[in-house]
Amino acid sequence: MIYTNSLDNISSDMLQGFFVDWPNPPSLKTHLQLLKNSNKVVLALDKEKNKVVGFITAISDGVLSAYIPLLEVLPEYKCKGIGKELVKRMLHELEDIYMVDLCCDDDLVAYYEQLDMKQTNGMIVRNYAMQAGNVN
Repeated sequence: MIYTNSLDNISSDMLQGFFVDWPNPPSLKTHLQLLKNSNKVVLALDKEKNKVVGFITAISDGVLSAYIPLLEVLPEYKCKGIGKELVKRMLHELEDIYMVDLCCDDDLVAYYEQLDMKQTNGMIVRNYAMQAGNVN
C-alpha cells in the first residue's frame, strides 16, 4: 500500500467503488473535484491495481480549526488497517491546528476513540438533494 498527499496522476477512473450505501453518491468527476478542493487529502493506493482504495479529506482555516468530512475505504480493503493509517496521517498533517472536528455515526465512535479522538456533541444540517454534488 502506498500513501500519498498528492493528487498528481490521479484520475476519476481510479476512484470507483466508494460511497457504498449512499442513496445519491457523487459521480467520479465530483469525487475527484472534492479531493482537489480539500485543503488536505491523504490517499491509499494499490499500485498493482492502479487504483485508490482509501482516502481522507480535511477542510481548514489553516490557523485554529479543521474538519474531517470524509474517510472512505473500499469494502474489499476494509479491516486491513488502511482507515486507521489514513486517520493517523491526517491528524499528523493537522498537528499544528488547535481543533480538529469529525462527525460520525454512533457505531463509529469506538473506532475513532482508538485513535485518541474524544466524543462530543454536534449539530448538523443535511441537504440530501445535493448529496451527489453539483459538478458536471
